[in-house]
Amino acid sequence: MGSRRLYEPGDWVTDLTGGTGRVLSAEELDRIKARLPEGKRPGYFFAPGCCANPDYVTQVPVLFEDGAYDVMRVMNIRRGTDVPEDLKNRVERMLAGG
Repeated sequence: MGSRRLYEPGDWVTDLTGGTGRVLSAEELDRIKARLPEGKRPGYFFAPGCCANPDYVTQVPVLFEDGAYDVMRVMNIRRGTDVPEDLKNRVERMLAGG
């Protein structure tokens, strides 16, 4: 039996403030943690003494258009629609390291 996920890596989402981002896989998240800052935007996962555990059901890692990443609570993001191609390209370049 496979795991149930609300979001899949590669999905586009928006946060409560309108920021657009791309859902990351666990490997992509590990890769960018050393290079990019954590954004700590409204709705990100925070629990004292506990680390974020991206399970794609309650916590989803997202790379946002401003170059920061966050592990977001699912209730604070929505599926992105009509994401402009230039924005997609810019986020993909950040993800690739450029």
